[in-house]
Amino acid sequence: MANYGMALDYKNCINCKACEVACKEENGVLLGADKHRIWVGANDVKGEWPLLDIASAAFLPSQCQHCEEAPCQEVCPTNATYYNEHGVVLVDAEKCILCSYCMNACPYDARYVDDRTMTVDKCTFCTDTRLARGETTTACQNTCPTKVRTFGDLDDYDSEISELLRTREHFSLKENLGTKPKLFYLT
Repeated sequence: MANYGMALDYKNCINCKACEVACKEENGVLLGADKHRIWVGANDVKGEWPLLDIASAAFLPSQCQHCEEAPCQEVCPTNATYYNEHGVVLVDAEKCILCSYCMNACPYDARYVDDRTMTVDKCTFCTDTRLARGETTTACQNTCPTKVRTFGDLDDYDSEISELLRTREHFSLKENLGTKPKLFYLT
């Protein structure tokens, strides 16, 4: 059984937003929606318009971290938030009562209210769309022109993600919280 995760070579990110657009298209999310499913954050660019130091910009792609110890799952009173057989944190819209406990518990601010279903939603690693159709990459990885994202099976020694994590230094966000995120930022 696969154990999915994602490595992000974030220093290659050019903030083109292709990943955000592909994700929104794949999942029927409105294009203007901010921080829905995935997003790219940026630190402050030095200088003042029109003399901006673009080289000082650093972009940090983010999304649900698919934690092994997910606080959102622990607080859900209806078990709407659950782990699937691949260790992916998902939401069962039929069980979600929109209490927002999961939104408050998520230290990564990765959840939002889907106005179409009036339930809480988040990144699913495309398990219900692309992977369900037999594809092997997420929409965000598939569209990235600078190869920022690598999705795959963390338990497969020969997978591209496993190779990257063996050969490259990496970190996870807020590791001190003990959530054991399955998003890894390559340095």
